[in-house]
Amino acid sequence: MLVSDFDFHLPPDLIAQHPLADRAASRMMRLERASGEFEDKAFRDLASLLRQDDLLVFNNTRVFPARLFGRRSGERAQPVSDRNPAAKEFLAGRVEVLLTKQTGPLEWQALVRPGRKIRVGEKIFFGADGAGVFELIAHVIARGEFGERTLRFELSEGGDSPEFFSVVERLGHIPLPPYIDREDTVADRERYQTVFAKDRGSAAAPTAGLHFTPEILEKIRARGIETAEVTLHVGLGTFQPVRHERVEDNHLHTERYVISGEAAGKINHAKAAGRRVVAVGTTTVRTLEFAARFWDKSQENCAPPLSPSVGDRVGTRQGALTASSGEADIFIYPGFHFRVTDALLTNFHLPQSTLLMLVCGFAGKENVLRAYNHAVQGKYRFFSYGDCMFIE
Repeated sequence: MLVSDFDFHLPPDLIAQHPLADRAASRMMRLERASGEFEDKAFRDLASLLRQDDLLVFNNTRVFPARLFGRRSGERAQPVSDRNPAAKEFLAGRVEVLLTKQTGPLEWQALVRPGRKIRVGEKIFFGADGAGVFELIAHVIARGEFGERTLRFELSEGGDSPEFFSVVERLGHIPLPPYIDREDTVADRERYQTVFAKDRGSAAAPTAGLHFTPEILEKIRARGIETAEVTLHVGLGTFQPVRHERVEDNHLHTERYVISGEAAGKINHAKAAGRRVVAVGTTTVRTLEFAARFWDKSQENCAPPLSPSVGDRVGTRQGALTASSGEADIFIYPGFHFRVTDALLTNFHLPQSTLLMLVCGFAGKENVLRAYNHAVQGKYRFFSYGDCMFIE
């Protein structure tokens, strides 16, 4: 299976650059998995499309301002002639850092730009005050498989994680995706966040959840529809680029997940009763299916884990769950056997992306690409701040 099989033409003007004034005003396409039939709806129709015995599952991760701008020390830079006009900027130039995953109290995996100039042993300084004192210093201590760096932070006056996050909240920027061609604003701190966000740790929003408002949630619950929450902190595993042309040759970076005992009980009860589990977003799907699966590649089409000992993989072939947490690295594409997810609310995804492959695995590649072509012709808004699709 080739990555190019998941391509489609998308005019740049259909990429949403700003959120709608009203979260719930988005358009929504309804796609039927079995027949491939689709129809144009509005997101506000979702409550009426859900069944009263459905279980709606959200990802309650919280985005933090994980994008930082600093200056490198130049300690590990390649030599540059003093006569070169760019020497000073080269040695202590601007560095962009995107924190993607916390690995210790003051230790993070991160993407850095310009990456080729940031070597192990380099230091990056953030937030200089009027006296030239930096609030935050990052030591580059390792380079990862996907080009990411491991950074160990220190605060100018010592301190631990709470103080670190306080500084990051002040200095950091909301990590809008690169296809949003503008700087982040104060408004993005509220709009690039779901109304049910709780557990801080994501470098990107679970965007299907951005459409919900407190009023929509109340309308859903008033119909007797049960809800549950899981957590998956969105990082490299969700938005890293596909590196190999054969789909099966690709592997995803791990992302931290948590399923509480309460959520596992609700999901198990729904499955046992033959009720639908409706996942809000691809990150919710990945969390549920990772926790429920057996690593039996003869039973399913899915990339193997990076390490068989990573995380607390709990489940049965029937998809039963227990409270668990760990590192999810599941890569879902057509042929995968879904054990938990029965319906899906999702935004429209980038061509040739792992998220589009997941949706194609759930609803069928031909069905999804035909629906995407209709969305392009109908001028739906695409990607994070765009419209959505309900697949059942």
